[in-house]
Amino acid sequence: MPSIIVDHVSKRFLKRNTHSFKEAFVGWIRGKKVRADKFTALDDISFQVGEGESVAIMGLNGSGKSTTLKLISGVLEPDSGRVLTRGRVAGLIEVGAGFHPELSGRENVYLNAAILGMSADEIDARFDEIVEFSEIGEFIDQEVKHYSSGMFMRLAFSVAIHVELDILLVDEVLSVGDAPFRAKCSAKIKELTSRGVTMLVVSHNVNMVQDLCQRGVVIKKGKKVFDGPVAEAVEAMSA
Repeated sequence: MPSIIVDHVSKRFLKRNTHSFKEAFVGWIRGKKVRADKFTALDDISFQVGEGESVAIMGLNGSGKSTTLKLISGVLEPDSGRVLTRGRVAGLIEVGAGFHPELSGRENVYLNAAILGMSADEIDARFDEIVEFSEIGEFIDQEVKHYSSGMFMRLAFSVAIHVELDILLVDEVLSVGDAPFRAKCSAKIKELTSRGVTMLVVSHNVNMVQDLCQRGVVIKKGKKVFDGPVAEAVEAMSA
């Protein structure tokens, strides 16, 4: 049974042809129309992801990979077609998007975990595990505005992967932290998929993609050009 269905999905954005707000404002004062072209980010994309399957969305910059993940997470809606998901979805798309700089690490764990759908009891039960995984330790009660970028990302990542979830969406976040922490993140993600969590990952790191995923969907200029074994997907991406 599929956990994710992307059915004939298209997504377009407006691309304004002015270089700055000032130019747009001056043009408006002078009565000039600001020209806006439509840019097709995704063009009639279809694929399904089965329960417990690990799939990489691959392609060059601007191909539509991140747009695909945002549509599946519900951050964006398609202009045509439909996106269906089954179960609780956790998106590591913009890690720490729910973090508040004036709050402590502890307060942000509760805030961000709640945004991701965890109850207070669930957060209480997993709090120590989240902090231990993040390696924040004694800094957990410090305001996160004083954290280094690495500390911030480690805590945000740790919160997201300790959510009780059915589908995990990962966008380039495994570049956070040093090599030992990245290895720990990869091991945690493998543990989740071994428990039946469905995973969709976007990354430029070919080695990581081949390590975590069995299948790859390649997108070029908004169109799906390949869907099959991940090793063949890597070749298709560079073809």
